[in-house]
Amino acid sequence: MNSFYKHTIFVLVTIMSLTFCMAQSSKKSSSKTVTAKEILGNSKYLAMSYGAYRELNIDIEPTIAQLKEDLRILSAMNIKVLRTYNVERIQVANVLEAIRQLKKEDAKFEMYVMLGAWIDCKNARTASPNHDLESEQNAAEIDRAVTLAKKYPEIVKIIAVGNEAMVKWATSYFVQPAVILKWVNHLQGLKKKGELSKDLWITSSDNFASWGGGGKEYHVKDLEQLMKSVDFISMHTYPMHDTHYNPAFWGVLESEKNLTEVEKIDACMLRAKEYAVAQYEMVVKYMKSIKINKPIHIGETGWASFSDGFYGATGSKATDEYKEGIYYKLMRDWTNKKGISCFYFEAFDEQWKSANNPNDSENHFGLIKLNGEIKYALWNLVDAGAFKGLTRNGNALIKSYDGNKNALLQEVLTPSPKEKK
Repeated sequence: MNSFYKHTIFVLVTIMSLTFCMAQSSKKSSSKTVTAKEILGNSKYLAMSYGAYRELNIDIEPTIAQLKEDLRILSAMNIKVLRTYNVERIQVANVLEAIRQLKKEDAKFEMYVMLGAWIDCKNARTASPNHDLESEQNAAEIDRAVTLAKKYPEIVKIIAVGNEAMVKWATSYFVQPAVILKWVNHLQGLKKKGELSKDLWITSSDNFASWGGGGKEYHVKDLEQLMKSVDFISMHTYPMHDTHYNPAFWGVLESEKNLTEVEKIDACMLRAKEYAVAQYEMVVKYMKSIKINKPIHIGETGWASFSDGFYGATGSKATDEYKEGIYYKLMRDWTNKKGISCFYFEAFDEQWKSANNPNDSENHFGLIKLNGEIKYALWNLVDAGAFKGLTRNGNALIKSYDGNKNALLQEVLTPSPKEKK
């Protein structure tokens, strides 16, 4: 073999070796494990609360195909972290399986989960709940969460023990902080033993008051210990509900009476956002007062687009698609700027929550309707072509009101003038 051919073979072998090394390097890079620490507070990983139920009856579970349909829509919204609520039903296990399937089908698909484990007191939802003892079902719920975290470690990045489980207005099921602390410590112990990933973060997702931002009745030693034990604090804030229950911030000010109707509404919504910020800051203040320094993220906040009750036309006039859209934008802008994750509630309308009253606000917190219509909050994504080719229940994803903002605004009510003290 002459030198020319020897040189040619050498060059080809070198090129093939380099190509193989680069491919391996790329493969390793693409399979890099993303942790909760990297996800939370990162605006590249937008978060959303997700309930998949479409029917009036919660016992009708969504199929894997329906879940994948939803997950593609969420991905098109640039959502990469989902919050779920309990693991007793098969829905969440199927969500995790659907994500795994989509990742196999498309290497670029990326979705992670904050897995919720539901916690109740003893005799919850009966005439005599015992708030000082816990439900016998809690241990099994935690075991199910652990099993799923082990089965899907590439997807489950956070476990949240309880959902509004400590707040005292949850009179039918709330528990004392000691119960949440017990299970948080249990999960942290499994991390230390190596049974769960050391990078799996543990929290509880609860109302701002439960995290010390409310009255002194919440300021107990077990809460302090809980705040030390969690990896971060997941707090809820709902200005929409307080347009009825604590409307100090709500209503048109005397100084705003000469503004246009839209300007009046925008001013009210800005105060609603500031109210949420104030509740966040109250939790920060309490945390610092007990010499603790943990990340605090928004585990839940949202705004309904319709209500026939406290928040509708005969109440605080708070609910419509325009106000919902303004609140969504304000909260996303604030949390992204401040490095706070916001698990916005919620992606899709669910009708089972108030099956006997389709006009109840609980059925209308979604940014997308059951029939696939995109509410005002996400019209910009329709314009950008984000949902092109996607469907829900066989329906194309199109703007509500046929995209006619004037038609939308005709149904929007201006809040009443703020009462003078």
